Amino acid sequence: MTEEKSAAGRDFIREIIDGHNQSGRFDGRVQTRFPPEPNGFLHIGHAKAICISYGIAEEYGGKYNLRFDDTNPAKEKTEFVDAIKDDIRWLGFDWEDREFYASDYFETLYDWACQLIEQGDAYVCDLDEEEIRSYRGTAEVGPDGKRTTPPGKNSPFRDRSPEENLELFRAMREGKFEDGSKTLRAKIDMAHPNLNMRDPVMYRIQRTHHHRTGDAWCLYPTYDWTHGQSDSLEGITHSICDVGFENHRPLYDWYLDKLGVHHPQQIEFGRLNLSYTMMSKRYLRQMVEEGTVDGWDDPRMPTLCGMRRRGYTPESIRGFCKRIGITKNDSKVESELLEHCLREDLNARAHRVMVVQDPLKVVITNYPEGKVEEMEAVNNPEDEEAGTRQVPFARTIYIERDDFMEDPPKKFFRLGPSREVRLRYAYLATCTDVIKDDQGQVVEVHCEIDLESKGGNAPDGRRVRGTIHWVSAEHAVDMEVRLYDRLFTKENPLKIKKRDQTFMDFLNADSKTVLEGCKGEPMLGEVKPGFNCQFERLGYYCCDKDSDASTVVFNRAVSLKDSWSRQKG
Repeated sequence: MTEEKSAAGRDFIREIIDGHNQSGRFDGRVQTRFPPEPNGFLHIGHAKAICISYGIAEEYGGKYNLRFDDTNPAKEKTEFVDAIKDDIRWLGFDWEDREFYASDYFETLYDWACQLIEQGDAYVCDLDEEEIRSYRGTAEVGPDGKRTTPPGKNSPFRDRSPEENLELFRAMREGKFEDGSKTLRAKIDMAHPNLNMRDPVMYRIQRTHHHRTGDAWCLYPTYDWTHGQSDSLEGITHSICDVGFENHRPLYDWYLDKLGVHHPQQIEFGRLNLSYTMMSKRYLRQMVEEGTVDGWDDPRMPTLCGMRRRGYTPESIRGFCKRIGITKNDSKVESELLEHCLREDLNARAHRVMVVQDPLKVVITNYPEGKVEEMEAVNNPEDEEAGTRQVPFARTIYIERDDFMEDPPKKFFRLGPSREVRLRYAYLATCTDVIKDDQGQVVEVHCEIDLESKGGNAPDGRRVRGTIHWVSAEHAVDMEVRLYDRLFTKENPLKIKKRDQTFMDFLNADSKTVLEGCKGEPMLGEVKPGFNCQFERLGYYCCDKDSDASTVVFNRAVSLKDSWSRQKG
């Protein structure tokens, strides 16, 4: 991972850490963490956060933790925990033995909450969720267009004594009250301009089975109360998170200061916004649950498991995160850049193979029936060490239907009547006849090859401009090829102008196309799911988990066309 550490755009984080090291804060230590909530699958935005937190710790010779912030049992599952760990390992990071859970700290968090109550900094409130929201107030936009936050109203239960609050809080833990009937709130300032500081909820009563603690608790801490204290308990020095938590930093600091415990520094970076993509976990879950996509690992999804299934490599994703760098503000990045990073990675190391997606039968009439030759094919012209492979050639082959035209224009350099082309790695072939069905559709093409041109070179040095790929009909592997495109037709599917619209109105009806009856060279029958390769002249593809003994399934990860590099070059 060291070679891929990015300095681009990270100066503001480095400046903060360097300042701490110079002043002696944290005794020169750097310890970061990645704290996912196990209520869904990781997406490309999380990959950026992982690369930053883990990369920073590595750069400074520090440590990094993986901590699951599992404080909302209604939405959290062990399935998500396992999937998150699998994705992080696949991405190329290892937290070693530093795996933690917020639920590990439930008892300590409870004790610390009691400490705040005793200090007069927290109280039990009987207002329900809607009443709390109403008392807190909301931001308003005045006639001058400026945003203001009028003071909120104190809860009628705010002045309970510490003794009464402590007694009620203990009764809440013992399950003596109904769900939602009481909360524990921090006592800060109901007139604070930051709404997060207006007596935020710390605990709520919720009788829900927890994936780790079972039914031991009916009282669960909120994220804001748990997060900073978990950082403190783990000795985190730099709590790096996205800019969405910037308004929560005063509360993060307030809790730690009131408790008088180890106080990490929260640092925010801009979130990743990828064009024609949506990374709201709530909406991604909606698409999964409503069957709009084929699960969390649908290759059209921005989830890491979906991108992995499509054919993205961990190297390409890390390379992408390196290129976009880190900024203080949210960044809008073209999806073409992500595709470019994948092409760049696979071009350097993916094997080339020949696959015909729309087969047209070709009979080599001057080639003996039953004869089979092994043609030497280059595995990767960018990598000499990748070597070569043997591809069988026989009398009957398949070519792409688009590589033949009965009445071709002048600049069509592929196969047509009396036209000569190069069969990749094999021979020069000339079309001698065309066979059609009753509807006049071409169903078979007859060719003759120059028997002296094995390897594709004309013995007399004549120039042949067109080269097409092929597979032997006798040896071909049956394949299904899935072509994927953008999931949305709108650059920002959440930017909605009409009241009756939702992001679902911008779904791309052509985001998935399934091609059946494709034909591939024999070696593709032996590969395993996750195998990346380039289909020559077509694009980069990945073997899918749906493959079976009868049909090999491949997903197109990205086409060969690279508009981003041309635009930027």
